[in-house]
Amino acid sequence: MSEILTKEAFAENLNTRFRISLGDSRTAELELIEVVETMLTPRQQQFSVFFRGPLDYLLPQSTYHMEHEKMGEIDIFLVPIGREQDGFRYEAVFNYVRQGE
Repeated sequence: MSEILTKEAFAENLNTRFRISLGDSRTAELELIEVVETMLTPRQQQFSVFFRGPLDYLLPQSTYHMEHEKMGEIDIFLVPIGREQDGFRYEAVFNYVRQGE
C-alpha cells in the first residue's frame, strides 16, 4: 500500500486481523481493536491505532511488516503498551501535516 494510511482506512477495518512474519516461518496475528483521533487542526492530523496480540509472546517496540486482507502490505512502528487479560496491547501513532483541501 503506497498511499497514506488514514484514520478512516483503519476504522473501516476494526476487529480484523493483521499478520506479521516473525521469521523462521513463524507468524503473529494482531487484531485491530481501536482507532482514536487525538488531534485535528487545519494543518495537522494525529491519530492512534491499537492492536491486541496473543499472550504467549511480546513483540518488542519495532517496525513490523504487516499483511491485511483489504489494506494489503504495510509497515507500521508498534509500541507495546500493556498486558491485558486477553492479550498484549500495542499502539501505533500517525501524525500527518494536512495539505490544503
